[in-house]
Amino acid sequence: MLQNERDDLMLAKPTADPHRWRILACLVVSLVLTVLDTSIISVALRTLALPAPDGLGASSGDLQWSVDSYTLVFATLLITAGLAADRFGRKRALLAGLLVFGAFSAASAYAPDARQLILYRGGMGIGAALVVPATLAVITHVFPPAERPKAIGVWAASAGLAVAIGPVTGGLLLEHYWWGSLFLINLPIVLVGAVAVALVVPESADPAPRRFDPVGVLLCVTGLGLLVLGIIEGGELDDWTSPRVWAGTLGGLALLTAFVLWERRSTHPAMDLRCFRRARFSAAVGAITVVFFGLLGSSFYMIFYLQSARGYSSLQAGCCLLPLAVAQLAFSPHSTALARRLGVRTVCTAGLVMTAVTFLGVSALDQHSPLWQCEALFFLMGSAMGYVMPAATASAMAAMPTRTAGAGAALVNSLRQVGGALGVAVLGSLLASQYRSGVHGHLRPVPPALRPLAEESVAGALTVADGLGIRGDALAERAVDAFVSAMRVTSLTAAGITLAGAVLVWLFLPPRNAPPPTRRRLLTGRVTHSRGIRPRP
Repeated sequence: MLQNERDDLMLAKPTADPHRWRILACLVVSLVLTVLDTSIISVALRTLALPAPDGLGASSGDLQWSVDSYTLVFATLLITAGLAADRFGRKRALLAGLLVFGAFSAASAYAPDARQLILYRGGMGIGAALVVPATLAVITHVFPPAERPKAIGVWAASAGLAVAIGPVTGGLLLEHYWWGSLFLINLPIVLVGAVAVALVVPESADPAPRRFDPVGVLLCVTGLGLLVLGIIEGGELDDWTSPRVWAGTLGGLALLTAFVLWERRSTHPAMDLRCFRRARFSAAVGAITVVFFGLLGSSFYMIFYLQSARGYSSLQAGCCLLPLAVAQLAFSPHSTALARRLGVRTVCTAGLVMTAVTFLGVSALDQHSPLWQCEALFFLMGSAMGYVMPAATASAMAAMPTRTAGAGAALVNSLRQVGGALGVAVLGSLLASQYRSGVHGHLRPVPPALRPLAEESVAGALTVADGLGIRGDALAERAVDAFVSAMRVTSLTAAGITLAGAVLVWLFLPPRNAPPPTRRRLLTGRVTHSRGIRPRP
């Protein structure tokens, strides 16, 4: 047993690849491609809500699912995809993921209705799930410990930047082409990325891969899907007491509970929940989850604010989010270095508090707020999130065994995407519910046949108002007022959730001057000491 443990530690020892920075560049291309699609669709939401042929006539729930079908499939399959990469080879997983992603991108571009778009977006999530854990696992394999935090910092900064520049890219495409161009743009990038991976990235795999857990994956996928379905139904129906809402929500929670119980008893769990016993890992992953909850959730409704409340075009709205991208690009590379000086707990807590402050600032915006105020808030949000993500990711990965890097990366990224999906579902549904309550009493002058569209979203109300001519001016004003009021409530909720996350991170992440923890084997429960290995007392 002692010899086996030493063999595992030797297998986990990384070696530096002489082409590691070139490899990192190839991985960043693949990562940016997949992460970009979590936000590039945001500027097209208003277009997708328009009737055909300009859009797909998507409802509020359809719009939320067009975002969440991608992020949920992405999140729930990351664990299994990470295991597949560990078993069959990370390079093979990267190439397979890029090809699947490209095929479903082409299908999404020509989807004839909202339901098929949701389905194809889920297929894109399968490809993304194969790509992302393999990228971080390859980084862990080719970079030595001394350079790994810097490489992970570049990786995390690239992911954050991709989310931020998605609306800009989408707006630029929509300025000249139809909404399907947002997905067709993926095809040349897939081709370049696949060729680069094939030529540059070395093959690597786990020498002792774990078995798959199909029951656990099914429970997780179904549970999260039902939970999000219930939340979105609540916002779409504006009735949180409806049996449809409670059936989905409680059914999802029940299946997730069954998932936890199954994983605790399984001999080959899809998600090793024992790693959450380490406060460092749990708190770091919690910080990542909260950041993406706020980032994707706020992006969903801020685009409607810029386009509908302020009247900006898709390109103008996307450009308004540039400070978010610039701030993440500027501050993310310094996150890990600052964490070494001040401690991960201080950096992550301060970043989350700053994020909460930006949500408080957003709650004070209205349709007449000066543009510089919006831009300053976006810059502050980007800098705060840029500090949190790399430091928290490096801290979480440092708590995982090196030889299971694929599974560890999948776990971190899965919870990040779950946070984003829940952010869109929770904040989007709260926004929809509040908007309907605010605009409902002002729809009497609207013809009965047009009331459902006006009540569906502020974009629908403005479309109806345009068709009514001068009579629609009052409706447009009331709809924008109702949306701004709903955005205020939603932003205050986001601020409260983010602040709660900051408190938990401060309480559970170890302080900078805490004694270093003994290296603990997550799978065997043994402790490694400098003079040997002995059982835990």
